[in-house]
Amino acid sequence: MAKAAKKIAARITAKVTKRAKQITVFLMDVDGTITNGGVTLLSLPDGSAQEIKTFDAHDGQGLSLAHTAGIRTGVITGRGSAALQHRAKELKIEFVYEHQAQKIAAYEEILKKTGASESMVAYLGDDLPDITIMRRVGLAVAVGDAAPEVKRIAHHVTRAIGGKGAAREVVELILKSKGIWEEMIDKARA
Repeated sequence: MAKAAKKIAARITAKVTKRAKQITVFLMDVDGTITNGGVTLLSLPDGSAQEIKTFDAHDGQGLSLAHTAGIRTGVITGRGSAALQHRAKELKIEFVYEHQAQKIAAYEEILKKTGASESMVAYLGDDLPDITIMRRVGLAVAVGDAAPEVKRIAHHVTRAIGGKGAAREVVELILKSKGIWEEMIDKARA
């Protein structure tokens, strides 16, 4: 095992692995988790603006692998965006909740729809609106550049920062904890 891989494995505790093994639903915030959190607005000639979001390809591959492995995925975000809707469709993200100032109602609706217990849910967050859900899920994960309050309550903090592979890192953690990572590598598709 390479030196870097050993370091990463050492950072993942037995308790985190036990939690990750139970996950069947992976939920995320959007801005600051699967994007870098920046809001880029393009001025248009008519005086309006168009939002531009950048999504990481490694996160996309991770979410595709999660779908292939039967893990249900979803996003709960305070903002709305056509770019997010398009990316979610590409990645077969099942649950897309936008304009959620308070995210807990969407979370509870997803629990009902999936029939999953809270111990079967992972959530990736970065900022204060994510804390309410993170306190309830089986595996609460903060991105590497999350707010200190979010990192304090997380079961695990990714090495990757938001929008730069943090979601992929969570998917790998889940699939490796389930013992199916190697099998999933062979099922990866472009």
